[in-house]
Amino acid sequence: FAEWGWRIPFWLSLILLIFSVYIRLKLHESPIFQKMKSEGKGSKSPLTDSFFKYPNNKFVLLALLGATAGQGVVWYTGQFYALFFLIITLKLDYISAYTLIGISLLIGTPFFIFFGWLSDKIGRLKIILTGCLIAAVTYFPLFQGLTHYVNPALEEYSAKTPITVAATECLAPWNVPTPCDSARDFVTKAGLSFVTTDGPAGSAPTLTLKHPTASKTVQGYSAATWGAALAESGYPAKADPAKVNWFMTELILVIMVIYVTMVYGPIAAFLVELFPTKIRYTSMSLPYHIGNGWFGGMLPLTATAMVAATGDIYYGLWYPIVVSIMTLIIGAIFLSETKNRDIRTYDHSMLP
Repeated sequence: FAEWGWRIPFWLSLILLIFSVYIRLKLHESPIFQKMKSEGKGSKSPLTDSFFKYPNNKFVLLALLGATAGQGVVWYTGQFYALFFLIITLKLDYISAYTLIGISLLIGTPFFIFFGWLSDKIGRLKIILTGCLIAAVTYFPLFQGLTHYVNPALEEYSAKTPITVAATECLAPWNVPTPCDSARDFVTKAGLSFVTTDGPAGSAPTLTLKHPTASKTVQGYSAATWGAALAESGYPAKADPAKVNWFMTELILVIMVIYVTMVYGPIAAFLVELFPTKIRYTSMSLPYHIGNGWFGGMLPLTATAMVAATGDIYYGLWYPIVVSIMTLIIGAIFLSETKNRDIRTYDHSMLP
């Protein structure tokens, strides 16, 4: 697979590409846009009107911070960070991890339609913000639950074996890892929480394992020697499939995918209804792509860096939690419901 098998999905995607091109060639502009264009009411400078004229630029910023930023981090947490957590932190094998995520997506997919339908009944914004709220409140217990049900041996080892990493000079200049950075990264990727202390100036990183039967200290960082020390202390290098609670693991993953559907199902309709026709797509493109591409896309890297910096395998969850709470507060205070707006005639001047 590593040599050529990975290319197969890309070859198969050519079939989807053909269907995609065919469908796009058959699509027409929306009647609302065609009517606006025929009447000569379109924007002559959509970029200026969208991003440099008040109040539309205010709503572009509010859409980003009060809707799509939270939607982006909830999406990436449920579909991507959960996958990385299973594989990197909990040491579950690739096939099992991808299978679990795939099943959760299959089970959760109908909820995109459900929450889209529900937003037609009760409103878009309240569903999006509720999804952000529930996600922020439950991410810590859900990921702790994954640890408990996927790799109970790792959970037990971590509880019985406090780990300390003593090191200095832990800020990498120009992205060149220092021994301290490498040491922290090693323990983080082992799926273990640890305490960081300052070592003597100029000293090499030191690993201390306080196992109930015997404590061990390893001077100087080496992946081989630190790995051997962990193995000697009973560290479980892989999740044991026989000990995985598959049902509870899948249930947790499905719950997180349902959060994704809550924030994602109504977001397209919300953004469409938030802006007037003449600058609608230009205006909604920035908050959508920045919210998903930056706030969401940076989540795995940012969360992993936060874990390595603090030594807490759950600390990276503060990133999606803080962004979700930010979206909840800004969206609740500064944005209003859009489901009853007439997108054919809406303009910001109609707002009270």
